[in-house]
Amino acid sequence: MNGEMKVHGHYNGLKTTLLFAIMWAVIMLIWWLTGAQSGTLSMYIIIGLVTTFASYWFSDRIAIASMQARPVSEQEAPELYQIVRELSNRAGKPMPRIYIAPTDSPNAFATGRNERHAAVCCTQGILRMLNAREIRGVLGHELMHVYNHDILTSAVASAMATVITYLGYSLMYFGGGNSRNREDSSGVVGLIGVLVSSVLAPIGASLIQMAISRTREYDADEDGSRLTGDPEALASALHKITVGVNEDPMPQTAGTQSAAAMMIANPFSAQGFSRLFSTHPPTSDRIARLMQMSREMERAQSSQSSQIR
Repeated sequence: MNGEMKVHGHYNGLKTTLLFAIMWAVIMLIWWLTGAQSGTLSMYIIIGLVTTFASYWFSDRIAIASMQARPVSEQEAPELYQIVRELSNRAGKPMPRIYIAPTDSPNAFATGRNERHAAVCCTQGILRMLNAREIRGVLGHELMHVYNHDILTSAVASAMATVITYLGYSLMYFGGGNSRNREDSSGVVGLIGVLVSSVLAPIGASLIQMAISRTREYDADEDGSRLTGDPEALASALHKITVGVNEDPMPQTAGTQSAAAMMIANPFSAQGFSRLFSTHPPTSDRIARLMQMSREMERAQSSQSSQIR
């Protein structure tokens, strides 16, 4: 396989653009309903832009540090290096840096603003739990996050969600910025503004961010499986990881929470209502899609073999 892997048939750019448009619409709706001064909105937009740049430009350093991961040499992890080198060569990309995180909870992630500044990280738990074929499936998925430039999209979504949330809190505690809003604060518009800014906006921003993240997970599953040519390996790995996380979830620290969205599976135990806010789609759905993909690939290979004969 030569050349860079590309996303096929996802309409990814259109979906992401629509979601970003909704987020901007929420910001402007809050601003209009509450009569906030333009300076307040400008301040939080600047905060969002700065946050976006920092989280994107330093994404690899932030993620690695948050997990207290250490770099490993090829002598320490020869099999891991062999897998990553093979997959990056197949994709026509540079070899990323390799790290191991000192936690028994099984998981993995890749990060970096582009393929030249990429890093992959596996936990000690996942290396003990999975076989080489399954590790290969996991790393194919994670590398496609970098190759498809998902880090930038995630950084922008996270920053915009932060803008909406902080703007909502600001308006909830300090109110609007002009006399008309203060005079009408007891009216219907004022009540709607308070409701939207204090309750619905932060929730809506989080849900949109989750939707973007979930879409990227499905796409990375598909593209990573095309890179490895082995969807069943990733399906098997996801099943084992989910069981392992349920038995040994990661502690919810500031570091693990900041890196959670980048991991191949939700590192925390998600039960009940908290599943709504998970950055990852249900594992059962992902496995079903992968097994369907495997069957389609087998049929295509069988058809090609018949034509050759």
